[in-house]
Amino acid sequence: MRKNTTALPAFLILVIVILLTTSAHAAQPPADVLFEPDIVYANLPDQDLMLNLARPKDATNPLPCIVVIHGGAWRGGDRKSHNDLTWKFAQRGYVSATVSYRFCPKFPFPAQVQDVKAAVRFLRANAQKYNIDPDRIGAVGFSAGAHLSMILGVMDKADGLDDSGPNPDQSSKVNAVVSFFGPTDFTAEFPPPSVPLVRDFLGGTPAEKPEAHKLASPVTYVSPGDAPMLLFQGTKDPLVPWQQAVSMLEALTKAGVPGRVELLPGASHGWGQPELNRTLLATYAFFDQHLKQTLPK
Repeated sequence: MRKNTTALPAFLILVIVILLTTSAHAAQPPADVLFEPDIVYANLPDQDLMLNLARPKDATNPLPCIVVIHGGAWRGGDRKSHNDLTWKFAQRGYVSATVSYRFCPKFPFPAQVQDVKAAVRFLRANAQKYNIDPDRIGAVGFSAGAHLSMILGVMDKADGLDDSGPNPDQSSKVNAVVSFFGPTDFTAEFPPPSVPLVRDFLGGTPAEKPEAHKLASPVTYVSPGDAPMLLFQGTKDPLVPWQQAVSMLEALTKAGVPGRVELLPGASHGWGQPELNRTLLATYAFFDQHLKQTLPK
């Protein structure tokens, strides 16, 4: 019984945070945005995986693309909660897709990683159809989605986990990443509310699944040439210790990968206004810097 009563409050915290860190969920996309929901990006034996895609209506040339990945402890959440964020990216000159992935504990690691990698491969394989520049793809995520976004920025094909879904000839690695309070190192200690969430995601405890804890950690893969990263992290986060962001910063620094960590003093696992708007504006600026600066003006 202790296991269940511990997991439930942590999960409820995550659900509340996802609602807080997503801007108001509008019913319809803006008039200048072409929005295509429910695009199947992978037909798996157990389910179809889908994404919702937004792009400027007047787009004619290939544009950089931003993949948006929802949170929910790898066990819940909904891509539709970030539809409006994809619309905002589209209004700023991006193609943007919010993606679904399989949930634990029914599908533990590496299913979630395999799925988001398949989504990036799908977007590259269909780059011409959706006006995407396949060499300029970024990822932004929240909590568990931030973890998956960072994985996309550091894992090379040789690292594996591109073994599920179509388009195996395409790269699943993105070119820039923004993380909102995402875990980076599962071999480190987590606070009690997170322990059952991580255990269900990785299929066991650190003692039972040490290799999974290492392989699921973005810090494991950092190497020169990886995607530049911007990490936002609250210092009072009850689920992801702020030291997780610092560990990633140290790995990026050692490898010579551009980026930065911004610690928000006193912030929890997510934050409201005005900090939400400020960090979103910083997100747009970061992607503009790393995905647009060499594009034709």
